[in-house]
Amino acid sequence: MSQETHASRTTGPLAGVRVIDMTTVFMGPSATQYLGDLGADVIKVEAPNGDSTRRVGPQGDLGLGPLFLALNRNKRSVVLDLKQEAGIAAVLKLVETADVLAYNVRPAGMRRLGLGYERLAEINKGLVYAGMVGFSQRGRYAKMAAFDDMIQAASALPTAMAQATDGVPRYLPTTIADRSVGIYAFGVIAAALYSRSQTGLGQSLEIPMFETMVPYVLGDHLYGHTFVPPQGGFGYPRVMSPNRRPYKTKDGYVCCLVYHDHHWKTFLTAVGQEHLLQTDPRFQNIRTRTEHIDALYQIVSDEMEKKTTEEWRQILQAGDIPVFPMHTFDSLLKDEHLADIGFIKEVEHPTVGKILDLGVPSEWSGTPPDNHRPVPRLGEHTEEILREVGYSDADIEDMRSRAVI
Repeated sequence: MSQETHASRTTGPLAGVRVIDMTTVFMGPSATQYLGDLGADVIKVEAPNGDSTRRVGPQGDLGLGPLFLALNRNKRSVVLDLKQEAGIAAVLKLVETADVLAYNVRPAGMRRLGLGYERLAEINKGLVYAGMVGFSQRGRYAKMAAFDDMIQAASALPTAMAQATDGVPRYLPTTIADRSVGIYAFGVIAAALYSRSQTGLGQSLEIPMFETMVPYVLGDHLYGHTFVPPQGGFGYPRVMSPNRRPYKTKDGYVCCLVYHDHHWKTFLTAVGQEHLLQTDPRFQNIRTRTEHIDALYQIVSDEMEKKTTEEWRQILQAGDIPVFPMHTFDSLLKDEHLADIGFIKEVEHPTVGKILDLGVPSEWSGTPPDNHRPVPRLGEHTEEILREVGYSDADIEDMRSRAVI
């Protein structure tokens, strides 16, 4: 199958873009899945034992565990042993046809393989060479390995969790650094493709986890230290308040955000305490409310326990106060809004049977994306892809006999 034939089968704004995906685990695969979701032809280059997330969780024995399924749709899988020269040669052939090469090993590792940017740019001057790394390569942490937990700790997220809860540092119970950096990398790669459309030239990109997450955290929590000298402490008080949490009601939990002047007026009137607006200086304006937010949120918390979730939903919606019942994982899957738009679908995977597939979270009037490829089995498309870049059947059989593929 030629690249043109494959591109004609896809839809989306990135149809016709070819991505060589040399990433593993969470961060890199999330970035390349976004590219694939929007129509790019993503070729996932895997070692003979595959991406480690293939083996985690149910169906891991088939190499299609839930974490891998969540991050690798709309990709094709080719297995190449990069410890052999023939494996590297195959990557170089792929690079000739590529628009993007994405990786998330340390740059020195790519250079040792003979896949550094300088060499690849000689082969393909239009290549966007995107490295997702732990730390900027200009600083003293450049050679350090990095995982989500490390980057959360390095960017002070557990500190924020401790101050906002019970004093015990904890990681967020999601791979927030990996996935946030993946989203940012997706945007950076797309911007580099736009730049190439203007100049005709590709470039080398470095997207570091640590430096991406530092402004993510300090954007909220530098706060008084924004100024020199500091005009207060660290931490945005509203976000750091231990009482900023879903509120317990008579029959469950509800989230509401009493924030603007009219929100507080509506809420205090609803609970019979509107006099506080005139008698309690803490309610004077958004600055005074922010300074005393923990105590004010405690007032909200106390009131919420007096009514059911549905009663509060009706009261708060009528007063234009943002409100949403707290979902569990189970109830989230049954969310009526997501059902309206068909966001969570049962699809048939050719290997593991029915799975739940999540939609693409954007709407396009002219070039809508389409989920056209199921998550690939390990090496499922090796022969197909090698033929696309000029390998003969005899070449492929020779590579197989030497365990290159």
